[in-house]
Amino acid sequence: MSSLNNTAVMDFILVGLTDSPVLGRILFVVFLVIYFITLTGNLCMIVLIRTNSHLQTPMYFFLGHLSFVDICYSSNVTPNMLHGFISDQKTISYAGCFTQCLLFIALVITEFYILASMALDRYVAICSPLHYSTRMSKNVCVSLIAFSYMFGFLNGLSQTLLTFHLSFCGSHAINHFYCADPPLIMLACSDTHVKKMAMFVVAGFTLISSLSIILFSYLYIFAAILRIRSAEGRQKAFSTCGSHLTTVTIFYGTLFCMYLKPPSERSVEESKVIAVFYTFLSPLLNPLIYSLRNKDVINAMKQAIKGKFCQKILV
Repeated sequence: MSSLNNTAVMDFILVGLTDSPVLGRILFVVFLVIYFITLTGNLCMIVLIRTNSHLQTPMYFFLGHLSFVDICYSSNVTPNMLHGFISDQKTISYAGCFTQCLLFIALVITEFYILASMALDRYVAICSPLHYSTRMSKNVCVSLIAFSYMFGFLNGLSQTLLTFHLSFCGSHAINHFYCADPPLIMLACSDTHVKKMAMFVVAGFTLISSLSIILFSYLYIFAAILRIRSAEGRQKAFSTCGSHLTTVTIFYGTLFCMYLKPPSERSVEESKVIAVFYTFLSPLLNPLIYSLRNKDVINAMKQAIKGKFCQKILV
């Protein structure tokens, strides 16, 4: 308990991506543009889904929550990182680091299970189209989303409490651009065995369980698609799954590289590069992937633009 009292008032130092002031300013502009596009794209996706009657389906219900999680996910890390690029003050408070770590883990796990829910939705839509409305009812969709958020938050809270129960009596410099678990464990001077085991169990279970749902769903989906006789029908079925598979590949691929290996100086350095991809690339690309590859979203965007244009003419 005394270790907690000692660390409760201290600050951590976020090393970030670079020590160069010139490169820092360049990266500030790059990541500010990425953040702006991410917010704009995901907010537009949410507004389109909320306001267009043709997008009031389970698939877009899940997509709306995916966009919301991506906004929270990016906003949890980016503002503090941008401040670090242009300021000599690279510290983050103990409470701020705790909150950032908690939200990051919770939102990552939540996104895993939202992607798994979207795979289940595609499975029911393609393999059991006659029962789609009953099997993917509003109550079912809300339950899947509620489970994703609750499971994510509870695991995030438990993992963060384990991390911040450790004693940090040496260096306070976190070799990362946000308060991530692996570099924080490297700073601890108390026994980290329980924390490491808990991290591997939770990360392994979350990755394997959610990915298994996705893989098994798509095995049945591909089997059903191959039974479709018309080439046009097969192409249409594949196109509805292509966007989701692209998102899954980017998100899972980078996280597998980061969390399923023991924390070390080398792995932490590698994780900073990998983290750029899943922290910024995935939230940036998701709305682009789903809008450019989806006719319903494209039509909804055209209607929204046409509606605004007509309003301007009438005014």
